[in-house]
Amino acid sequence: MSTMQTRAPTTWEDVLRMPDDGNRYEFIGGRLYMTPAPVTRHQRVLRRIWSALVRILMDSGRGEVFSAPLLVEFPGTGDRVQPDLLFVSNERRSIIGEKQILGAPDLVVEILSPTTAHRDRGIKLDLYARHGVRQYWIVDPVEDVVDVWRFADEPGHERFSGELPVRPGPERLGLIDLAEVFSRHLDQWESED
Repeated sequence: MSTMQTRAPTTWEDVLRMPDDGNRYEFIGGRLYMTPAPVTRHQRVLRRIWSALVRILMDSGRGEVFSAPLLVEFPGTGDRVQPDLLFVSNERRSIIGEKQILGAPDLVVEILSPTTAHRDRGIKLDLYARHGVRQYWIVDPVEDVVDVWRFADEPGHERFSGELPVRPGPERLGLIDLAEVFSRHLDQWESED
C-alpha cells in the first residue's frame, strides 16, 4: 500500500502546476487562498455593478472594466489576486498584459461571501492600499451596503447604501443606484433558481 505526499505551494509557479479544478486561486504574502464558485446572488449583484461600471466608465471611453477570473499581479512582490471586478483607466493602460494585469488597477471591487469576507476586509484591503490601487469597494450583499476606501485623491473610508458615486479618480463620473444593485426582484433577464 502506498501513500501520496503532497506539499503546499510555496510559489506562484507551484500554483500553476496544480490541476485546474475550476476554483480561483490567489497568492498573497506567500500563502495560497482558494475561492470557491460564487452563489447566484453574488453573480446577480456582480452583473449589475459590472453593467453600471461599463456604462459609466467604458462607454465614456475612460478605460476598461474587467471581471474574474483575471489575474492581477503586483510585480516584485509575488502577490497575485483575482478580484471580482476591476477598472483600469486609460492613463494606466500599460499595465494590461496579454494574460493578466501587471500592476495596480484604479478601482478594485470585491463582493463579499462567507468564505472571502475576512480576507477581503483584512489582507486584501491592506494589499490594495500598499500597492497603489486608487479605490477599493467592498460590496456586502447581505447588508446591502458598499464600503469604499480611497487610497489616493482625498484618502478615506465611506459606507454607501443609497447611491454610490463612481469616482476612481478625483472627479465623480456617475452614480450607481444601490437599490437596483441589491434588488431581490428578478428582472426579465433573470430567473428563479
